[in-house]
Amino acid sequence: MYKAYFGFSEAPFNLSPDPEFLYRSPTHEEALANLIYGVRSRKGFIVLTGEVGTGKTTMLECLRDYLDAHHIEFAFIFNSRLTPSQFFEMVAYDFSLQVDGKSKTDVLIGLNNLLLEQAERGRTCVLIVDEAHNLESDVLEEIRLLGNMENRGGKLLQIILAGQPELDRKLDAPNLRPFKQRIVLRCMLNPLSEDETVEYVEARMARAGVPNQHIFPRELLREIHVRTHGIPRLINAVCDNLLLTAFAMVQKTASLEMLDEVSRDLRLDWAAHRDRRGRSRFSPEEEQLPETSFLLPGD
Repeated sequence: MYKAYFGFSEAPFNLSPDPEFLYRSPTHEEALANLIYGVRSRKGFIVLTGEVGTGKTTMLECLRDYLDAHHIEFAFIFNSRLTPSQFFEMVAYDFSLQVDGKSKTDVLIGLNNLLLEQAERGRTCVLIVDEAHNLESDVLEEIRLLGNMENRGGKLLQIILAGQPELDRKLDAPNLRPFKQRIVLRCMLNPLSEDETVEYVEARMARAGVPNQHIFPRELLREIHVRTHGIPRLINAVCDNLLLTAFAMVQKTASLEMLDEVSRDLRLDWAAHRDRRGRSRFSPEEEQLPETSFLLPGD
């Protein structure tokens, strides 16, 4: 709606993960490098964790692009609330296994044939499981057993589990100790720092066709960092709403008042700031009310 008004060639703050808009912070750069290294070196089990909205799925999309470019067979399990039988059905479907049935035995035989065929060509295969913190223990055990597929050259199947920090806590459970011992690489995505938040916003706007932007003043970007806690998904939501608000008000520059309105609309968790003279930035009516902490809706 606002693209032509501001001169964007495409929307800069879509919430959908898009590798074209990847901001390579040191943390994200390291995580992607570890994922690719783990696959190429046939390390076996790799775990990627991060808080909600820090960019895990975007990292996986970048990895998928790499796998496609290098003709590496992979399966991507995006719904982790599965029974063991459903899990094997998803594996068979995503690997396009030529199996007569969908039983666990049929899938394992078909998968083993695929892995051996790819190994003869000097290639590996990759199983990616997103939202892995939702996996039940019996499914995790089946995944652990898949890690036994190997030859003298290394693991035949590289397994990447991505999830929220709860995944680390789940893998610390005593009954999953054998699984934990097999994890050879761990990557963690952290929220962006203040400087990274500024660079992140400006990089996305430049990618969308507006370099050297003046829509978001530097001080406003710093305040956006405070209110979003450096979470990329929240930054996208706030900036998108700010652009829409500025467009509706026929303004070329977003303001602190606009950010206050957007923050309330998105129910961000932030306390009302005061100006240098100690007065609220809210209206007199709002100033009579006690300060409120707005909660972020559940993800």
